[in-house]
Amino acid sequence: MNRFSGKTAIVTGAGSGIGRATARRFANEGANVVVADRDPDGLRGTVADLDGDRVLILEVDVSNQSEVEAMVQAAVERFGALNVLVNNAGVGCDGTVTDLSFDDYRKVMSINVDGVFYGCRAAYPELKKTKGCIVNTSSISGLGGDGAMIGYNMSKGAVSQLTRALARDSGRDGIRVNAVAPTLVHTGLTEDMEDDKALMEAFAKAIPLGRGAQPEEIASVIAFLASDDASFVHGLVMSVDGGLFASTGQPDFKDF
Repeated sequence: MNRFSGKTAIVTGAGSGIGRATARRFANEGANVVVADRDPDGLRGTVADLDGDRVLILEVDVSNQSEVEAMVQAAVERFGALNVLVNNAGVGCDGTVTDLSFDDYRKVMSINVDGVFYGCRAAYPELKKTKGCIVNTSSISGLGGDGAMIGYNMSKGAVSQLTRALARDSGRDGIRVNAVAPTLVHTGLTEDMEDDKALMEAFAKAIPLGRGAQPEEIASVIAFLASDDASFVHGLVMSVDGGLFASTGQPDFKDF
């Protein structure tokens, strides 16, 4: 498939995990891809065997508004237009309302929420020109609640609601906005959790499909939402969770 031939996509958090898989999926479907992350080594690993003429590597902190604006400008200067923005960069955060540190609270909100807002705001004028689209990475933790993860839950809930609210405004400008809401995805960010074999077994049992997701499985849904195959899909926060949210209503791996 070459659904993105001649189009340009920005993927944040592209140095690993879902972002890496998504950037590679777009590139393999013909897109020019701007890979953005705070980890330059990770970015080099993402693009190692891709066509260098269709790749732009940018070291970006999405919590910095000026860096996000410069990212969009660089994409347009290099490739002439912007068609897709994937706001994927994010961090985890443990803690209850009483023990979550203010530093951790500000970090998770500045990256997971401010970073998405800055990306949408900076890219909007360019996406309006191309009738492009935005795909945000939320989480099932932004649809239900997890124990002792209040900062992360708040941040992903904000991403889900930002997606819905922006869709109400952006449709008139021809910009589609959607989000994916994954469950457990086997990435470097889950390595510590995956050392707890009992937890992982309980989590797998709670997911009707019996396992967590691979990054490529989330990337395929992101690519669908960004493609013309989803031309009438707008304002959707799509659970990509093996049936976990549908089966529990309030998934909470902390209680497993």
